[in-house]
Formats: sequence, C-alpha cells, structure tokens
Amino acid sequence: MLMKRRTLFGALASVLALGIGLATAQPRTGGEMVIVSGENPRHLNPAVQSGVATAVPGTQIFASPLRVDENWNFHPYLAQSWDWSDDGLSLTLNLVDNAVFHDGVPVTSADVAFSIMTIKANHPFQTMFGPVEAVDTPDPHTAIIRLSAPHPALLLALTGALCPIIPQHVYGDGQDVRDHPANNAPVGSGPFRLAEYRPGEQITLERFDDFFIDGRPYLDGITIRIVRDAASVTLSLESGEADAGIITDASAITRLGATDGLTVTPRGFEGIGPIQWLAFNTRVAPLDDVRVRQAIAYSMDRDFILNALMRGVAASQQGPIIESSPFFNPDMPSYNLDLDRANALLDEAGYPRDADGNRFTITMDTIPGRDSALGNVPEYLRSQLREVGINVELRTSPDFPTWAGRLASGDFQMSMDVVFNWGDPVIGVHRTYLSSNIRPVIWSNTQGYVNARVDELLAEAGSTLDTDARRALYAEFQDIVGAELPVYWINALPYHHVFDDRIELPLSIWGMMQSMDEVYWTEDR
Repeated sequence: MLMKRRTLFGALASVLALGIGLATAQPRTGGEMVIVSGENPRHLNPAVQSGVATAVPGTQIFASPLRVDENWNFHPYLAQSWDWSDDGLSLTLNLVDNAVFHDGVPVTSADVAFSIMTIKANHPFQTMFGPVEAVDTPDPHTAIIRLSAPHPALLLALTGALCPIIPQHVYGDGQDVRDHPANNAPVGSGPFRLAEYRPGEQITLERFDDFFIDGRPYLDGITIRIVRDAASVTLSLESGEADAGIITDASAITRLGATDGLTVTPRGFEGIGPIQWLAFNTRVAPLDDVRVRQAIAYSMDRDFILNALMRGVAASQQGPIIESSPFFNPDMPSYNLDLDRANALLDEAGYPRDADGNRFTITMDTIPGRDSALGNVPEYLRSQLREVGINVELRTSPDFPTWAGRLASGDFQMSMDVVFNWGDPVIGVHRTYLSSNIRPVIWSNTQGYVNARVDELLAEAGSTLDTDARRALYAEFQDIVGAELPVYWINALPYHHVFDDRIELPLSIWGMMQSMDEVYWTEDR
C-alpha cells in the first residue's frame, strides 16, 4: 500500500510515461537525482552479476531488447518489434536503427547475439537462456533467437537487468568477461553513461545525449551514493540528502512512511519476489542429514519472525516460489514451531545431548551490514537452536564479496541469504535446485543440492507453455524440496521504494532495476 499520497499531476504523468494516454501532462527536463544505497556492487555489468546493487546502475548504462511495465506487459526498447515462429522455437527481434553505444559505435544484431550467448555462458541464472542454441544475425538490425525447446520466460528474460546488451567490440577481446576491466568502466547504450565510479563510495551517471529515444532521458544525471549500512540509508532519505532509495528494514519503512515529502511504497518489486531464507550446505555434516535440517526448521517460529522481528511489514514465505505467484503450492510441507519434534529428529539422526545438554556446534554466516534489515534472525535462531542442543557460532564477513565468495566456494555450513524469483521460476527458482547448476558462483545451487526427480520436473516445467501443466509440475517440485529442505524459507523480504514526492518515478515490475529514462522532477529540486 502506498504510504504517502500522490498528486493528481503525478498520477497523470505516470500514465503518460508508460505511453498509455493523456498527452496533456508534459514531463520536465533537467535536474539530477541522488539515490542512496547500502549495497556495494562488485562491478557494474549485469550480464555476469545479479543483484540490486549491480542492476540499478547497470540498467541505466546498458539497454535491453525489451522492457516491461507494472502490469507485466512487454514494450519495445532496443527491439522495436518482435515475432514468434509458429512452433515457438525462434523469436525474431527487429532492432531500432539509431542506437549507438556511449563510444559512438552503432548497436547491431551482432552485439545482441554476443550478449545473449555471453549471459548464457556466464550468468548465475543458467536456466534463463538455457534453451537458446544460437542467435542468428541475417542483417545488422535483425536477431533471431533459436531455441531447442519452447521457453515460457524468454520475453521476460530479455528485459531490465536480465539482458543488458554489451558491446562486442569491447568485451569480445578474449579476456574473461567475468573479470573484464570494462566491468568497472562500462560502455553501454542506455540513457546514462558512466561519468565516475569510486567503488564503495559513489557511482556518477550523466545524460547520454545520443540515446536512441528522442528527448530522453529527462534527467541530466543520476548519482548513486553508497553508504555503510541501512541506518545511513534511512538518515540520508529522512534528511533530504538523498532523493530515492530502496529500503528493506522494517523499522525504517514505518519511520520514513511518516516523513513529510516522501513516498514509501512496496510497488516496483512485483518481478523480483525477494525471499529471505536460511541456506544449508547439504554436502557437509551434520547438514547432509535431512533430519537435522528439518529439526532446525521445527525450531523456528515463523509467526514470531513476521510479527515481532519484521514488525508486521513482511509477508510469510514457506516455499521456493514466492507466495504471490500462481505457481506457489500452499499444500507443500510446512514447519510450525515444534521443539519436541525437533529434539526427536536430532536423536534419531544420531546426535544425542552430552552432559551439558549440547549436541553439536554449527557455524552460520551472515550478510554484512544486513542483520537489522533482515530482522535480526541470526540472533533469534541462535537462541532457538540452543533450546534443542545446537550451539550456533555467528561468522561475519568484512564485506559482501567475502561473504559471497564463501557461499560460492562451499566454505560454509549455514548462512542467511536473500534470493529473488525474478518474475518466473525458470529464471530465479530453477538455479537454486538444479544439480547442473552447482557452480562456484553466488546465487547458483550453492547448497550442493541433488535430486534427480527435481531435475526432471524443472526441465519439463521450463520447456512447456501450458500454464496448468507447469503448475502441476511445480507443485510436485515444491513437495519434494519442502520435505528435503536444502534451504528453509522464512519470509518475503519487505522491499520498499522511497522517493521524494516531487519525483515522477514510473515503477514497473523491476522498479529502479529498469531504465529510468522516464523519470523526472515535477518541481525544482
């Protein structure tokens, strides 16, 4: 629910910005917007890195073939039109003919083909372009995506941060794209070009005057200030030092919602489906035993987490598919607080209490600087597991890359994590559970989970266009992982956009993780 009223002018401008009528409202040009973020990106290339920290600046620097609005409708972007083949095994993108990269080199179908195949080979979401066999380029402005099987999420995969078109003449030099020096000095074809990047401090973007959409962007520039923690994000927005930001901290959402001049809304996150969960390394003892994982689940009180720790602003989440999705299975196994059951499972697994009442000690990693925003669940879990004889040692990382590296390499036992559904299970869910996606990459199957039937179900669900058939396949998948618990799902994280009331910020399902060429100030800043 929107926590601050919107002006009539702002509402009309939103309609205009989405291209659906009322040409009387005229967007204003000029001005800059300051975004504050508590997340420090590893680099600025979304082709090989997922997450909000990279996606917000990345979608301003790079353009994608399509974009999507708040109603899940697709719109032209670099592709002015698109056509499916009758058999659903190829998609033809007809590109605009006036797009150029920030260094003046024209964008062609060769760049689209290079980008899609680069993403397929290097991105954590291996299933996103899994069925793509090749991209043909019969002429500079036509790209034909060839598929081995129907792909129900392909159009969505071509939007926002999921498919940045990167320049082949920069990235095709033989260097590893995952560590390419251009990732920190990217050249794209989006509405803003990189003016300065000070890692850990600030990203400065300036208007690209040769952007392929005439008259866009409206803003002269966007500055993303990277601050230390969630409290600093809140203070920056409250004081007016920043104009916009993304908030997940429950107390901050309430506090900023009562601040004059700010709009606070959960809109704009419909596509990401952010789930907070407890990740288990299923390859190491004692977590290689499903009974231990189930005992941990029975030790947690989800209602207490939602109502007390998350202050009532977060939604329940008991499975791998966000509960707002039509593919969520409400009948999958759930784990209500039951300490007697937890103790019985641990005894059965062969972990009796010693003379002091202890069974074993386990290490849990936490995401740097996020404990408050994530509801202080680690401290709560430590106290709860003590009740069943499990000692928990919290391990903090000095920064995000260190934490991500530990999970990617398997150097962990348990860890808090936040993982997105990304609009369709093919894109954001399959990656966590497919045995083929056990790779040294964060937000892949870092749990090391293997189940042949799950692999079969996800493969079938990812290659059929029939919604009812997909729903049945995903229901069985959820029953299996709900019983085996490679992760324990806790809650849907309460992502909220916060921005100055004077900013007209059209929010698609990707929010600020999509091009902000349509954003403008309704009054002087």
